[in-house]
Amino acid sequence: MHASHLIAGRAWLPALLLCVCLAAGAPAAAADPPLTEARLEVRDADGERLVSLPMPEGEGWCLEWNHSVEGFAVLDCYRHRDGRMVLTRSHLPDFAAGLDHIPGRGRQVSDGEGGYWIEAIDEPVPGNAYRLRVGSMRVDHRLVVDGVRTSLSRLAANERVTIRLALPAPTPD
Repeated sequence: MHASHLIAGRAWLPALLLCVCLAAGAPAAAADPPLTEARLEVRDADGERLVSLPMPEGEGWCLEWNHSVEGFAVLDCYRHRDGRMVLTRSHLPDFAAGLDHIPGRGRQVSDGEGGYWIEAIDEPVPGNAYRLRVGSMRVDHRLVVDGVRTSLSRLAANERVTIRLALPAPTPD
């Protein structure tokens, strides 16, 4: 065999190995980089990140949606507290269709406009995450962070998502 054939054959070796790795199911894309700060994330059923927002300790956000029967906005509000996602309060503009206060779970106060807030709920969310079946645009599930609304219904209507408070891995001492 001529030396030029050996050199040409060696040039194909890396490409051949890449094809073999891909065919064997080796991952084609890198995993998410490690977190350097706490983030509020929304991921679809396949684990793809749809939303990722900084969420430092003490900051909060709300999930807002239009009530499926009455159409008014309902809010569940959370806070990053001591590394936990904590449901702190809910806003309900009406007692319609099963929306009412559960005695012993927070404190009901008027919102001054005919509805009410349930304050001081202070319930940690197990595992800092929960699943949500995102509603259609009529329901329009949306995240509210610092007054900015992000429509989850535009991103994943009628799909299952996971909303989570993602924390950076602890650093070794």
